Amino acid sequence: MSAPAVRILGVDPGLNITGYGVLQVESGRVSTLEAGVVRGKTKQSLSARLVEIRSGVADVIASLKPSAMALEQLYSHYKHPRTAILMGHARGVICLAAAEAEVPVMHYSATQVKRILTGSGRAPKGQMQLAIRRELGLAEVPDPPDVADALAIALCHYYLQVRPDRVGKRPA
Repeated sequence: MSAPAVRILGVDPGLNITGYGVLQVESGRVSTLEAGVVRGKTKQSLSARLVEIRSGVADVIASLKPSAMALEQLYSHYKHPRTAILMGHARGVICLAAAEAEVPVMHYSATQVKRILTGSGRAPKGQMQLAIRRELGLAEVPDPPDVADALAIALCHYYLQVRPDRVGKRPA
């Protein structure tokens, strides 16, 4: 009897575009179940955008039923502290959506994800898109880059938590 499928939701948080990707691991094989974006429809208040993000992520969780969420950690550049504070709001409502659905959340830094998938913690967006295309056997690079980032975060979780013996190796 084979083990039940594991679904990993990767999320690249953003106030205007939040990328998500769900990987399914079944019988030792990794496949992309779904990937896309949650777009803020309103350009009005921060509160309205946060409600849209939480609602969109909650919808993804409810429909795809992931067993874990992999979320990009917050990076703060000392020249732009306000950006980090605003992104913290987005991460907060994403974590809230996961907590409401009782989905555990793991956090990964962008440099860790890039290093796992490309060997360099400073890989540019284009290189990450190509790496995800190769690793997951996709016909095209995921676009927008937020989707590739979300899939990369999910794949990083797969490598580090589900199959740590596969770090640096192409999925089966």
